[in-house]
Amino acid sequence: MNLPPLLAKLQRAWLIRRLRGNATAAPLLADLTSPRPHGSQDWRSSRYLALDLETSGGDPARDDILSFGWLCLEGPEIRLSSARHRLVRPRRALAENNVSIHRITDDQAASGEALRSVLSEFLTDLRGRVLIAHYSPTEVGFLDAACRACFGGGFRPPVIDTLILARRAAAEHPPGSLRLGALRARHHLPRYPLHHALSDALAAAELFLAQAEAASARGRTRLGDFLLD
Repeated sequence: MNLPPLLAKLQRAWLIRRLRGNATAAPLLADLTSPRPHGSQDWRSSRYLALDLETSGGDPARDDILSFGWLCLEGPEIRLSSARHRLVRPRRALAENNVSIHRITDDQAASGEALRSVLSEFLTDLRGRVLIAHYSPTEVGFLDAACRACFGGGFRPPVIDTLILARRAAAEHPPGSLRLGALRARHHLPRYPLHHALSDALAAAELFLAQAEAASARGRTRLGDFLLD
């Protein structure tokens, strides 16, 4: 659920106070206390991190994160050297019907890293950046649950959702038109394989840049024009 800006700021300040002095919460606390980009600045001068997660299901309370894919953007430039793909060791065996989607086998999953380790690395790279995701409730929901389990506090980043940007830009949305691949095709972007965390993160990053350039041509250049309310 999106919170009004003042309420979100107060909640973040409360969480920072609660986590201070808790050594196990250091990665989350460092992210929470890093400077936040201001909505009045030009989107081209802002810093971003595009993220995709592959999960064992759709319920953050029950299912596991299986892989992270992320990369950083400096304004309109994607830094490919920042790209990271990390497998995460799940708590239980994978369901066969889910494996057919993300194509991560039990053997691959068993060789993954601990969630806390990957989450710490991710939060370090996220500091001072805006999170980009396509249909962000999945990423934010799973990361919120993971941060609560690993660090004792929720996940509260500034977020840009490329699906929401597409919804804002057009009055009508035929079935399937808001999917990542369909939106990329509309912006004449190349087709990438689906359901690999890193390629989907790159796909979301490129889609955001296409959407932002199109919005800029209509005079919308503030970062706040793209952030979730």
